[in-house]
Amino acid sequence: MTQSLNNTAKAIIIEDTFDRGELFGNLDCNLKLIEEHLGVVIIQRDNMLTIKGDKLETAEKVINELMTLIEKGEKLDTQKVTYIIDLCKQGISYAESHMDKDIVCYTHMGKPLKPKTLGQKYYIKSMRNKDVVFGIGPAGTGKTYLAVAMAVNAFKKKDVQKIILARPAVEAGERLGFLPGDLQDKVDPYLRPLYDALYDILGRDTALRLKEKEVIEVVPLAYMRGRTLDNSFIILDEAQNTTREQMKMFLTRMGFGSKVVVTGDVTQIDLPRGKTSGLTEAVRVLKGVDDIDFCFLKDTDVVRHELVKKIINAYDKYYEKNPPKEE
Repeated sequence: MTQSLNNTAKAIIIEDTFDRGELFGNLDCNLKLIEEHLGVVIIQRDNMLTIKGDKLETAEKVINELMTLIEKGEKLDTQKVTYIIDLCKQGISYAESHMDKDIVCYTHMGKPLKPKTLGQKYYIKSMRNKDVVFGIGPAGTGKTYLAVAMAVNAFKKKDVQKIILARPAVEAGERLGFLPGDLQDKVDPYLRPLYDALYDILGRDTALRLKEKEVIEVVPLAYMRGRTLDNSFIILDEAQNTTREQMKMFLTRMGFGSKVVVTGDVTQIDLPRGKTSGLTEAVRVLKGVDDIDFCFLKDTDVVRHELVKKIINAYDKYYEKNPPKEE
């Protein structure tokens, strides 16, 4: 229940039976986040929260949103609270988006995987409804992880017979010969992020067993040439590091009954000087083609440490004022 004290103060009554510890956070960290982001002061006394400042309505909405989520059994963390604050600033309700009901799949530990932002929710919806989806955005937005989760879900439902994960090994160039081991040993370090997602969702033993049976393939992009892939869920990661020729080659591997997801970050292109990114060209060439969707995730969709979002924003602002020069 909310009481208006005056134009610059409001009081919210918290029922005695409500989980105040979850609402306030450890050492009142959730309340401090609201104060920091909205420039208000929140005073907690007994069962009452008093909010003072200019953005009373927004702060009240944030607290009510958090209370609604707690009542639904959700746990709060810094990322979720910060994201809800950002949404409330825009007049958007997190609770009404029903993200808590949108389960992609369950990990091997039984944990439900759900979208954490509206951008992720749209990305998942696109992967369900379109045959080819591009997930483009900064690091930490869950592009690859959610694509792998969707692939595992499609395999478990028998919608596809194989999962194929590919990545260009640009960091290694074409100079793999000096690295120890056979070819797989040489390229595996560059495919590690894909293995990490698989192990987290399927469990290491299950993932390796399916890999041995060639139901799951984790391969460098070069291995895709000359193949036609039917009834497969195919993911191309770090696509900003493909050339235009490689991107066209990859997209034309798609066979009947297959889905393709391409992920990348156009701000992290590692191609040699003079090479055009296949991802940036694909955005221009394929825009408007039926059954192809482009999902552009933003810094607000970052689900890593809060500092990652600040780092991304700092770089974006710097490059706006100081565009990188062509080498």
